[in-house]
Amino acid sequence: MTVQQKYELWLKRATDETILSQLKAMDTDETAKTNAFYKDLEFGTAGLRGEIGAGSNCLNIYTIRKATQGVADYMKNYGMKTAAVSCDCRINSDLFLKTVAEVFSANGITVYMSKELMPTPFLSYMTRYHKADIGVMITASHNPAKYNGYKVYGADGCQLTDSASMEVTGYFAVVDGFDVCTENLDTYIAKGVAKYIDDQVIEDYLTEVKKQSVGDAEGVSVTYTALNGTGYKLVPEILKRVGVTDISYVDEQCYPDGRFLTCSYPNPEKADALKLGIEKAKSVKSDIVIGTDPDADRIGTAVLHGGEYKLVSGNEMGVLLADFILKKKQENGNLPAVPVLVKTIVTTNLLNKIASEYNAEVYNVLTGFKYIGDVIAKLEKKNEESRYVLGFEESYGYLSGTYVRDKDAVVTSMLVAEMTAYYKKQGKTLIDRINEIYAKYGLYSHKTISFEFAGAEGSVTMKRLLTKIRDNKPTSFAGNAVVEFTDYLTQEKYDLPKSNVLSFLMEDGSQVIIRPSGTEPLIKMYITACKTKEENEKQIARIIDELHVLFEKK
Repeated sequence: MTVQQKYELWLKRATDETILSQLKAMDTDETAKTNAFYKDLEFGTAGLRGEIGAGSNCLNIYTIRKATQGVADYMKNYGMKTAAVSCDCRINSDLFLKTVAEVFSANGITVYMSKELMPTPFLSYMTRYHKADIGVMITASHNPAKYNGYKVYGADGCQLTDSASMEVTGYFAVVDGFDVCTENLDTYIAKGVAKYIDDQVIEDYLTEVKKQSVGDAEGVSVTYTALNGTGYKLVPEILKRVGVTDISYVDEQCYPDGRFLTCSYPNPEKADALKLGIEKAKSVKSDIVIGTDPDADRIGTAVLHGGEYKLVSGNEMGVLLADFILKKKQENGNLPAVPVLVKTIVTTNLLNKIASEYNAEVYNVLTGFKYIGDVIAKLEKKNEESRYVLGFEESYGYLSGTYVRDKDAVVTSMLVAEMTAYYKKQGKTLIDRINEIYAKYGLYSHKTISFEFAGAEGSVTMKRLLTKIRDNKPTSFAGNAVVEFTDYLTQEKYDLPKSNVLSFLMEDGSQVIIRPSGTEPLIKMYITACKTKEENEKQIARIIDELHVLFEKK
């Protein structure tokens, strides 16, 4: 079916007034029409992610109905009967939650719903708490305001495995979203098929978070920004419960607002996301700035050090947390004999050196927190989940504890505050501590860059360039010979699922890893250098120049 044919079909079948007006607005805009209909939104390993609006390649009530009916058909095939549903602060998130609940209810599936927007990790907890067969979270995490998404979780509170996602994809593919009919949500609530969760679930979640505490955070001052997202209630609450009495807030970013008017890209990985937080902290002289992304699964931090606020990278925070938690558990006498740390393949290898000090094992997994959750599940099957200490991604996602199976900025905020207090009592900052680690183990410098390939044409270009690199592999970067090349689509050395990732390890220990984003039209590149600060900066800059040429950006 051509783009125009799809467009005309939607004009004919759509009944929602908002969607109809959006369709009519693109009548003479061929670019908008093409981007909306050049393909159908795909149900991938991370569920759905797309721009909000009319069209088969966008997030709207029809694609949400299609996805949910596909999930419902999958559930019925296995006799699954219950689902948990929540949403974040994004545009139409509440509408999409209502739509999901209606479709599940129409299929005879009992639905547990959050009363208000909640963090993504809470959906993981809520799924486990109610022993639901499936969880659905409406969120686009840290993407810009024009996006929304649909994440699916299994009964263990972890995002669906690759094989389960593939199976759901088969059901999803044959559903026509226009054929999915339901009654109004109020009808299902009256029938008792759809239910709002009790406030006790939230309290129990916070109790589980508090159990991961390894000290206290007394004496620490914090400036907190929710980036207009879902952390606005739970993060301050958990900070108070571990002794933080001095919390300042960024007024413009305190409350949920899916437009993100003060921060166009609400991603705590980006320095701009913490800009207002740092300005506020300067005025009140807070020890640290904590910022959580819209669905409160990622956290960014800035530290007052030498009179200035210095950002802590995702890799640095992971290393700091691992070092701190292992140290405190050892001091507290509850460190497992062989602790387990988990990181993704694009995350710093400096963690291995920290681990060696505590007889800890480091598991390397593919990018995506569900793979970290899978490690926890395997430990649980052996009754060894207590060995799990920390899992993290360089992209600012961390989890301590096994009460959920996704990254959690609520527990991480608590631990960052405790860690800040621990070192403050020693007259140190987190910057002092990471510098001590670098002095002991070597300076690991990391840089992540990305190139965007938007729309239909961008998708074709991205695939072409990745094929070109596979067929003509670089033999060096920044003058350093590649000594080990790994294509994770074809490799058999590591016990990992196949993934579209290319890794280049150089003779001097530097590294370049290339992978397309699973949620955005981007190719991401992860660069590591491990010499002196000046040498690292020069080497990374040179590698970035070479990548620009490689991906035809120069």
